[in-house]
Amino acid sequence: MKIAEIREIPTADLVERIATEVANYNQMVLNHSISPLDKPSQIKDLRRTIARLKTELRQREINTK
Repeated sequence: MKIAEIREIPTADLVERIATEVANYNQMVLNHSISPLDKPSQIKDLRRTIARLKTELRQREINTK
C-alpha cells in the first residue's frame, strides 16, 4: 500500500485498518512457524505496511495538536 493511498483513508478507518493488519500479521507469523509460507517476504511487506499506517496516524495526531 502506497503512502498516497494511506493519506486518503479517514482516521477512524485507519485505526480499524491497523488493527486488522496487525491481526493478519500475527496470524501469518504463527502459520509460518508451523509450516513455511510460499513467500516469506509477505511477512516483511505486511510489517512495513503496518509501520506506514502507524506513521500516518501519528502524523495526524501531531498535526491536530
